[in-house]
Amino acid sequence: MTSCLLYGYGAYGISVPAAFSANRLSLVDRGFVYAIAHVRGGSEKGWRWYREGKLAKKPNTFRDFIAASEYLIEHGWSARGKIIAHGGSAGGTLIGAIANMRPDLYAGLIAEVPFVDVLNTMLDETLPLTPPEWPEWGDPLRDAAAFRTILEYSPYENVRAQDYPAILALAGLTDPRVLYWEPAKWIARLRRMRTDRKLIAFRTNLEAGHAGAAGRFDRLQEVALAYAFAFKVAGASLDAGPDTQSRRRRAAPAQ
Repeated sequence: MTSCLLYGYGAYGISVPAAFSANRLSLVDRGFVYAIAHVRGGSEKGWRWYREGKLAKKPNTFRDFIAASEYLIEHGWSARGKIIAHGGSAGGTLIGAIANMRPDLYAGLIAEVPFVDVLNTMLDETLPLTPPEWPEWGDPLRDAAAFRTILEYSPYENVRAQDYPAILALAGLTDPRVLYWEPAKWIARLRRMRTDRKLIAFRTNLEAGHAGAAGRFDRLQEVALAYAFAFKVAGASLDAGPDTQSRRRRAAPAQ
């Protein structure tokens, strides 16, 4: 059954277009399906779509991603245990939440600079970026309902004793938005609490911030690391398919 890399974000009203990316050809050439889940919290279907995925309605973001995963399975695009979920930053909240909610659906999870310690960060008003984030996530210091909502889904607080998919988490040492210790403590808790022995990998780029490696080729190495993880946990070959190889041979200049 076909493996699938499913990407999601779902925050701040940001739309994720179904745009072309040459990087994804390395997945498709190896038999992957690539999909984008337009979950609530983005504005792909209008501003109401955004409002339905923030504050008290934030859990809709996670339920939508799970529903998109189940749709791909139901319609034969992939299968249970063959989907690798991918998200970063606020999309990392999504990845951490679905890890706790439906770990059975996924072969692996890729979380880049993931915002996974939502409750503790939103409680710390001394962090310069916390007060401006309250309109998106809620103010748990002054709003008991916001505290309960965030506590219900915050990835770090909801790690529990169960089997988890394989996980790759990436952080940047100088990241001012998602401080590197958020994914670090999340991964530590996962390793302590999980009931399986699947791969849980964590890498901190000592020369990067929130956007990852700055250089073009350094960034491509990070993409390659994420895709290699996807190939490994999906049991896919790193070699491109025969059709791609034959096209490359036909395109090669005569010697």
